[in-house]
Order: sequence, then C-alpha cells, then structure tokens
Amino acid sequence: MSESSSGSSTVEYIQHHLTNLCVGDCDPVTHKANGFWALHLDSLFFSVLLGCLIILVSWRLTRNLNADTPGGFQNFVESILDFVSTNVRDTFPGHNPLIAPLALTVFVWVWMMNFMDLIPVDLLPVIASLMGIEYLKIVPTTDLSTTFAMSLTVFALILYYNIKIKGLGGYLKNFLFHPFGKFFVPVNIVMTAIEELAKPLSLGLRLFGNLFAGELVFLLIALIGGTLAVGAAALFWLPLQIVLDLGWLIFHLLIITLQAFIFMVLTIVYLAMAHTEEH
Repeated sequence: MSESSSGSSTVEYIQHHLTNLCVGDCDPVTHKANGFWALHLDSLFFSVLLGCLIILVSWRLTRNLNADTPGGFQNFVESILDFVSTNVRDTFPGHNPLIAPLALTVFVWVWMMNFMDLIPVDLLPVIASLMGIEYLKIVPTTDLSTTFAMSLTVFALILYYNIKIKGLGGYLKNFLFHPFGKFFVPVNIVMTAIEELAKPLSLGLRLFGNLFAGELVFLLIALIGGTLAVGAAALFWLPLQIVLDLGWLIFHLLIITLQAFIFMVLTIVYLAMAHTEEH
C-alpha cells in the first residue's frame, strides 16, 4: 500500500466513524446535516435507548427494595443518590422538588451516554454495516445536536425560574442595570446577554468537546492495529495497541465521569442563580 493511499484510507476511516446516520435535510455526498430538518437517527436511538434502560432499572429496583438487607446494587444506587443529594444541598438555596431528580437524571443519563465511548469503536458499526446501515455513531454526546439539546433544555428551565422568581420586570431589570448600574444600560444589556448565552454554550460545548476528543483518540489507537500491523510488524504494533487502548480506556473512564459530574453541577449552579433575587 502506498503512502498516499494509506493516508487516504486513514482519513476515510476517521470520517466514516465520525459521520452520523442522517435522515431528512442531509447532503447526499457527505451525509452531513444541511439544515434544521435533519435528524441524526443514531444519536436519537441510543439516547432514547439508554433513557429507557434507566427507567427500566429504576422500576425494577423500586420493586425489589429491601431496607433490612440491601443488596450490592441497591447500595451502589443509594450511594449515587447520596452523592447527588449532597451536591444539591451544598449548592442549591432553599427547596425545589424538581432540582434533585433533575440533577440525578442528568448525571446518570449523561454518564451512560458517555460510557458508550468505551465500547470498541468498530464493534457496533461493523454489526450495523452487516444489517445494511452504512453510518453509525454510538456515542450521543459526541454529537453537538445532543449536547445542545440538553443544554437548551436546562437553559429553558433557567429562563422559567428567573421569570417565576424575579418576575418578568425584575428579570428584564437585571439586563438594564447589571453589572454596571443605571448609567451604562447599553453595556449592561450586552454584558448580561453574553453572560446568559454563555450558560447553554458552556454546558453543550464542554461536554461535546471532551467526548469528541476522546473518541478521536480511540479511533487513532484503532488505526495502529489496522494500518500499521501488517505482517511481522503486528508482533510490535498489536501489543502496543492493546496497551494504549487499555490505558486510554482507564483514563477515559475518569473523563466520562468527570464530564457527567460537571454537567450536573453546572445545571444545579445555574438553576440556583435563577432562584436568587440577585446574581
């Protein structure tokens, strides 16, 4: 294989794995979304599937709760509940019955979507190709549409509680007189608008960027065993691939947990700010 053809196949391999299963307003050549009316079916499928899995496990667990002799899985779930509850109590002022369930849902759902990145990069796409599905991305949080959908949902709640707690007039007043007072209204409007828009942007882009970068590393490690491990060279490159894959998997397990935690904490913090009269 020539150097140019090897480079071309490497690029095609990465591009193929980074292309969603797109339907609707999609480019017929690149299979990328062309407009708003394009759906990434793979992201939707795995997001809904994991959400349904959370509901099913929760339902089964509530039917088998044992306060006297809890099992190992029940203890594990209770430790997660305590962890989330502690973060809500330490961060959120007052009481809102929505915040703790929302924080728990965000943490567990985002973590499970992130966890899909630890599945071998070629496993499910190869199975899908045997079923006639050309493209398949199995990690919803490596899709900007998914992370922004979640962040915009949180942002909608932020707006709702800002208006509910402060009143529409009080919320708009914050745009006029924060942070520099009544003599800098135009500057205040721009600064506060940037501050508000930064909330969904920080939520969506941070999660997407970290998981997308992690997926790229897994693809590059997979290429070691695909393009370099030819003939006798496999005796060196395949063991190296295994070591790198295992090392990155262990490190990435920390990353996916940390990103789920950050998304949860920022959600709590932003909603806590919406519940206070002053920033």
